Amino acid sequence: MLALVYLAAGGLKVVRRREELVATGNLDWMKDSSDAGVKAVGLVEILGALGVILPWLTGIAPILTPIAAAGLVVVQIGALRVHLVRDERRPLPANVLLLLLAAFAAVGRFVDWRP
Repeated sequence: MLALVYLAAGGLKVVRRREELVATGNLDWMKDSSDAGVKAVGLVEILGALGVILPWLTGIAPILTPIAAAGLVVVQIGALRVHLVRDERRPLPANVLLLLLAAFAAVGRFVDWRP
């Protein structure tokens, strides 16, 4: 579920224009961001989602799965900071939920990882 959310959110940021996303009324933080900044956030989200799924699924370097999940925790800490600074309260519950899911995945996979 965590990976799907990040794939969808990141995919939208990479594929759609920033102005289109701002026009939805749900992504006001993008008003103060550059096009390249929004695309970069989207790319990080996509790479994090792939990192949570692919190494564990393929068995190739599965230690990358909890590292990617920890990276998504950092992404959510950044998102929380942006929304708090901008006094945007509506996205906070979703940010906290994604942070907790990413932390759960990181801890769970670190504990379960065996070289």
